[in-house]
Amino acid sequence: MVLRLSISPSHGPTSSLAISTCRPSAGGRLPALFGGWAASQKRSLRVMTGSEMRGVTATRSSSLETTSVGAEAVTGQVTEVTKDTFWPIVKAAGDKVVVLDMYTQWCGPCKVMAPKFQEMSEKNLGVVFLKLDCNQDNRPLVKELGIKVVPTFKILKDGKVVKEVTGSKIDELAHAIDTVNSS
Repeated sequence: MVLRLSISPSHGPTSSLAISTCRPSAGGRLPALFGGWAASQKRSLRVMTGSEMRGVTATRSSSLETTSVGAEAVTGQVTEVTKDTFWPIVKAAGDKVVVLDMYTQWCGPCKVMAPKFQEMSEKNLGVVFLKLDCNQDNRPLVKELGIKVVPTFKILKDGKVVKEVTGSKIDELAHAIDTVNSS
């Protein structure tokens, strides 16, 4: 599949971004580059500025995934973050406690902790729960946060790391969250 991006400037604070996908023909060939996009599908996104940007949302269709990046600290659920979205969401959380689950796709204990972490997010409605895949794309943030093992949970308050729990210790994590939340 090939993606083609095009930006259409407009007069005012917004622009349009169109993403087109094109699949190879039955013979495995792609249509001529920048032409022959008859088999393409298009999605349009609105590019927003400043206060218009809210939330981290993703939509998925059978052929295309798009993500809109913003900075909203959502409670009652676990929000997937990246190196680009983590700090803006922490800042947007203000004085709320933020708990970050750092995991990898291949980590067995991480997989065991994931549903427990989700359950904690649904019970602790005043806390922002985030998760970060410690993959190659997010390596700069992983290094910045000093991660050596997964799972590692960082608890932040006022934008600063105040506690850390390593390993699949759900009771220790719950106690650490309660301690930070009540301080």
